[in-house]
Amino acid sequence: MRVLLTTWGSRGDVEPLAGLAVALRGLGAEASVAAPPDDDFVELLGRAGVPLVPLGPSVKSVVSGEKPPSAKDAFWLGPELVRARFEVLGSAAGGCDLVMASGLMPAGVRDVAEKLGIPYVYACFQIFGLPSRHFRPGARPGAPSSEDETDFRVLWEQDAQRVNGLYGEPLNTHRAALGMPPVDNVRDHVFTERPLLAADPTLCPSEGMTELDLVQTGAWQLPDERPLPDDLAAFLDAGTPPVYVGFGSMAAHAPQDIARVATESVRAHGRRVLLGSGWAGLGLVDDADDCFVVGEVNQQALFRRVAAVVHHGGAGTTTTAAGAGAPQVIMPRIADQPYWASRVADLGIGVAHTEPTPTVESLTAALSTVLTPEMRTRASEVAGMIRTDGATVAAKMLLER
Repeated sequence: MRVLLTTWGSRGDVEPLAGLAVALRGLGAEASVAAPPDDDFVELLGRAGVPLVPLGPSVKSVVSGEKPPSAKDAFWLGPELVRARFEVLGSAAGGCDLVMASGLMPAGVRDVAEKLGIPYVYACFQIFGLPSRHFRPGARPGAPSSEDETDFRVLWEQDAQRVNGLYGEPLNTHRAALGMPPVDNVRDHVFTERPLLAADPTLCPSEGMTELDLVQTGAWQLPDERPLPDDLAAFLDAGTPPVYVGFGSMAAHAPQDIARVATESVRAHGRRVLLGSGWAGLGLVDDADDCFVVGEVNQQALFRRVAAVVHHGGAGTTTTAAGAGAPQVIMPRIADQPYWASRVADLGIGVAHTEPTPTVESLTAALSTVLTPEMRTRASEVAGMIRTDGATVAAKMLLER
């Protein structure tokens, strides 16, 4: 069986597909991933032995400017991704038995599969953007709200119109060129009525939270057996566990001056600092030996050796830190990150630092909470609840369709 997996988004969108592809391969299927051509993703999929089909512009070229992407950017990026999907996937999906899409509104994927007569599946990594009676578009599920159920329905109808405004014309233009009828509701067409939810049920409880018939598999994690680099291992061995600070694929979205703020805050607790450079390019603020900078690394191994993890709240980083038993301070910046921050706080395994501009005082206070024996104990308890078989569960489901 041949399966094509596709996404466009950050590392948190690409790495789960690598994990699923490896699980599919372990069950005897062939799997490739159509994803952005960023060097990080080329290396990631290459390390996993998963073929990459380059799709669309690189993510870094879109998000690494001096300012975050604007609403205006969405109006060129959306149609460009639709065009790329029809062009690239029309060839890449030939001979496949299944196509699965995820990431930034993958309009065009189902349509290519339909034209080729191939089954299509949509997968998401959280419930943040799915129609619901319990929360409005853009709101954290479970957050207090004054709107009643009727208002929620109206708001989600308006959300569907917003998606149509971004993707409807380019999608239907490409469908018409292939002799296919137009789609009236792009969002629901993409999501289908029964999507997969690739999120851990402890971190992301989903029962009754959306109008869709979700199938929750657990998070799709790519096993990482790489040893830590020698210089990093030496730093870890040389003293007490440090506090890790990193913002992954957040470039322009990373808090201003966060390396200095984090360094001073961590030092205020007598702790050492480990900075993850990431796309934000975090670096040392001085030449003291209590700080170390690391690039791309095995976080599954690293997070087991740190005192806490300070990060942006991406689904992948949150799940990895939770599975490692590391207390967390989440500074949410965009999209679903406030949701993960709230879940970590609700579970008692971290703090949601919701101030948009962290200061030494605010981060020091957050660390005062997470660097306690009680929170370490609770984080260890929750780590035992995190599933590690999500990719295998999903792979079996896909192959048994």
